[in-house]
Amino acid sequence: MAKLFPQIEPYEFGLLEVNNIHKIYWEKVGNSKGVPILVLHGGPGAGGNISLRRFFDPSFYNIIIFDQRGSGRSTPSACIQNNTTQDLIEDIEKLRIFLKVDQWLVFGGSWGSSLSLAYSQEYPKNVISMILRGIFLCREKEIEWFLKGIRNIFPDYWNRFSSFLPNEERENLLASYYKRLISEDSKINEAAAISWARYEANCSTFMPNASVSEEFLDTQMALNLARIEAHYFINNLFLEEGQLLKNINNIKDIKGFIIQGRYDAICPIESAYSLANAWPKATLKIIEKAGHSSLEPNIQKALIESTEQIKKIL
Repeated sequence: MAKLFPQIEPYEFGLLEVNNIHKIYWEKVGNSKGVPILVLHGGPGAGGNISLRRFFDPSFYNIIIFDQRGSGRSTPSACIQNNTTQDLIEDIEKLRIFLKVDQWLVFGGSWGSSLSLAYSQEYPKNVISMILRGIFLCREKEIEWFLKGIRNIFPDYWNRFSSFLPNEERENLLASYYKRLISEDSKINEAAAISWARYEANCSTFMPNASVSEEFLDTQMALNLARIEAHYFINNLFLEEGQLLKNINNIKDIKGFIIQGRYDAICPIESAYSLANAWPKATLKIIEKAGHSSLEPNIQKALIESTEQIKKIL
């Protein structure tokens, strides 16, 4: 099995002020003269954990990771003010210009795949190629799947998620959670965040994985993830319905590598299949015995193989 590259520390990092509220944390890892690759984390709100540095050969790639607005080490934490998909697209472009990168590869999983597509469709000339995992196309049916459909696979986890709310508030899970997540009372918003994050973590892997669950249950990480994710969901991810498929022609000349776990319960395989069928230069690799998380052994192997494969064609 392809192993993660050894742990490595950034050779440069900082905060980029993108407006009068938000500063985004960024870091560069690996070869300062290497091929730039932008890493987009999921959520929205998950933040860029240190394992993301390890999918790439540090002698070949200049690995650029940043925490999206309100996430990870960006400030202020869990802030949903001036936090939309278009804001994030423009943040990426500001970061590219700030770091003096002409073109880069783009690597993203889950919501990171959505943002990769949205950015690349707006700025296709700045993208060399893409590696995407666990495809989320931001359609209404995918949001509904996360909130309700997963109960067909994980009824126990979904029941725990819904039972956090009083009976009379379970008809609209998103609105009921959102009300709590934006509460100014930390006891209320943190309890809701932990419940939401636990649900997502439990449903993310093919087999139970304690390390994934532990990461999601850090209180601040859970609040960032749950509040920002609910904010984006309640606003339909700030995209038109089906936009990422409708605009596929914008990236028709960009090569894409799609990695998808067959048993991904968070982002079901239909989305990856639809994307691959619509995108002329994309190849889809379906990973057996795998769910959603990038740390699933077979997903990890496929992602590293893809980053190695691209080295041969650049």
